[in-house]
Amino acid sequence: MKRFHVHVAVQDLAASIRFYSSIFGAPPSVQKSDYAKWMLEDPRVNFAISQRGAAAGVNHLGIQVDSAEELTMLREQAAAAEIDARDETGANCCYASSDKYWVQDPQGVAWETFHTLGSIPVYGQSTADRSCCMPETPLSRAPLSKSNTCCTG
Repeated sequence: MKRFHVHVAVQDLAASIRFYSSIFGAPPSVQKSDYAKWMLEDPRVNFAISQRGAAAGVNHLGIQVDSAEELTMLREQAAAAEIDARDETGANCCYASSDKYWVQDPQGVAWETFHTLGSIPVYGQSTADRSCCMPETPLSRAPLSKSNTCCTG
């Protein structure tokens, strides 16, 4: 079963955790010094926030799947529609290891489709101009090269 994913960059993590915990009626299922995540069943959403220096607002959207087969099916669907995508296998970011691919909608919003393989003890890497868990360079209409890491290319 698929789960909608939203990742929001925030300026004040503690205030945002209080706010979203009140909105969702539950504390985060994962909470770190720079990150929090709610895995909600109603609505079925993976909602994450982070304070990592990115501009406040929607960081990216996505679809989380439960299996490698679902990920492959959705990736083939994007390819059949001639949607450029950047594949990342074994990406380590957002305190998780995942296989994923990135696409960009016509407005330039990054979409991540991913299958989580397990948790890891670190958020990931970041550079001065972007946070982990976003493609290294903006996706474009041009063909994209494949990458093996979430945060470094």
